[in-house]
Amino acid sequence: MASDEEPGRYRPADPAVTREGAAVREPSGDSLPVDAGGLRLRVLRYGGGGAPPLLVLPGITTTAHAAEFIALALTDRYTVHVPDLRGRGRSGRARAGHYTLGHHVDDVAAIVASLELDAPTLLGHSFGARIAAAYAVRHPGRHGRIVLVDPPLSGPGRRPYPTTREDFLAQLGEARRGTRPAELIQARYPRWPRREVAIRARELPTCDPAAVLETLEGFHRDDFHDLWRRLPPPAVLVRGEASPVVTAADAAELARANPALPVISVPDAGHMVPWDNPDGFWAALRDHL
Repeated sequence: MASDEEPGRYRPADPAVTREGAAVREPSGDSLPVDAGGLRLRVLRYGGGGAPPLLVLPGITTTAHAAEFIALALTDRYTVHVPDLRGRGRSGRARAGHYTLGHHVDDVAAIVASLELDAPTLLGHSFGARIAAAYAVRHPGRHGRIVLVDPPLSGPGRRPYPTTREDFLAQLGEARRGTRPAELIQARYPRWPRREVAIRARELPTCDPAAVLETLEGFHRDDFHDLWRRLPPPAVLVRGEASPVVTAADAAELARANPALPVISVPDAGHMVPWDNPDGFWAALRDHL
């Protein structure tokens, strides 16, 4: 089988490119390699192996390390696995055109099979929520509960995703140049803990621009609403009350489209719900995890 990986096309920046990021400790999870059609994925595992499995799927520019605080909050109930999505963190870089939603769903299937995860609970944020929904629809019976956190709702006939191509390129450029990345992130997200700001400043340069831009194209090509209508319980959608990605009007439309699934709003949170208001996020999920 031909490898999906394209070595040498793009190499991530040194993850310690910033003064703030250099002081961040390495992730505490066990690092597990997974082969996904010839592409090497890095998965971090947290907690003991005897607990039920839960798979956290990060967003478009979030690495496994940047989502570590979510995993650590769940280890009292689950063995938590968090992958670096293809083209991010310490996972391999794919060939052009190989960052579609379908490729990411296949990666999840490879992780579930390789690590022998028995019907894992899926918790996806942003793009990760789209991946979780698509995996659940395409692989019925191979997952447990589903938690979708502020998934992008752009798509055919829908309004565009609020972060543009130019915005993403500017963020990635700032991060790779080491131009006060932590200060810029803290200004963008003033309520975030300093530790999470420092980790994001360190990890953002590892995101391949091709991965980010191809994923963004998919936000406008793929129809999340079709996946949502086909999702069975137990599943829940959690949004930030101030999110421009899933607005109050969007939440009402989603509730009408699939009345069997709850749609929960977290106060004092935008799109980055677990980071913006972690206490509110976990309170919203108390009855769903």
